Amino acid sequence: MTKVNVKDIDWNNLGFEYMDLPYRFTSHFKNGEWQDAGLVEDSTLHISEASPVLHYGQAVFEGMKAYRTPEDKVQLFRPDQNAARMKKSCERLLMPAFPEDQFVEAVKSVVKANIDFVPPYGTGATLYLRPLMIGTGSTIGVHPADEYIFTIFAMPVGNYFKGGLSPVNFITSDYDRAAHRGTGQSKVGGNYAASLLPGDEAHKQGFADCVYLDPVEHRKIEEVGSANFFGITKNNIFRTPKSPSILPSITKYSLLWLAENRLGLKAEEADVFVDQLDDYKEAGACGTAAVISPIGGLQHNGKLHVFYSETEVGPITSKLFETLTGIQFGTVEAPEGWVQTVE
Repeated sequence: MTKVNVKDIDWNNLGFEYMDLPYRFTSHFKNGEWQDAGLVEDSTLHISEASPVLHYGQAVFEGMKAYRTPEDKVQLFRPDQNAARMKKSCERLLMPAFPEDQFVEAVKSVVKANIDFVPPYGTGATLYLRPLMIGTGSTIGVHPADEYIFTIFAMPVGNYFKGGLSPVNFITSDYDRAAHRGTGQSKVGGNYAASLLPGDEAHKQGFADCVYLDPVEHRKIEEVGSANFFGITKNNIFRTPKSPSILPSITKYSLLWLAENRLGLKAEEADVFVDQLDDYKEAGACGTAAVISPIGGLQHNGKLHVFYSETEVGPITSKLFETLTGIQFGTVEAPEGWVQTVE
């Protein structure tokens, strides 16, 4: 694959697509230890046809971003939380976690090596980073791999949902995203493979994505496609669903803190019943890729429930977006420990 030339990038019109940048970080786990750690230029992974990732889905990943500030500094948003979450995902799939402190330093090395590809401040674009670990080696039985590859690659991206901060509509799905005691709380590849069909069906019906309900009773909202759900009640409670099958979104927990400590709202994780949508005056999807995507309407059983508006963003959602992105881009004071600068 041809490496992308930074001179060919239109910073104001980036999508969410892969680009082959000059450098990525890799390390191989062999003989019980991580080795060969460092930056490489080769963007192709060379693995055995018997690798467990290919047969049994032994793969975990993360999503994070680097942001350029008005002072032309480059910073990361809570990378320690990505390291901790990836460790938990690895534990769920019996994979050896890459050391958390080394994880953060590896991320910084990839950003620094590709620093020219961090989009200019003011474009709204970011450098998206994808830490990834897969089970390799020749293990054909249903067992954990005996070798692993950990890699981090990057690419500049624009908005995940077209149109930026503008409301989009979703539809509830009859499919389950994950079982309550399955891998829903882990960021593993299989969860996303299972989401492709429901998402495709939603797109064909004209919706941005689907909303998954709880796998036990199909009464409570869980996730919005590959993002977390939040709602603002009519009595100003910021609420996100609580469930053992929801991925612990770093963006969601940041918004919970900001809603309470910066906006003065009550913030909670609690059940969000799909038959009680009238209790909410605003709603949105949140995650690293999407940041915040306002939900205009949610269709359930053939009826479209509109929250604030199908065309305008609610005031609380707007304020949360401005506060969060302000912290990420360095224009709003960050809580202690939330931001790390790439030197």
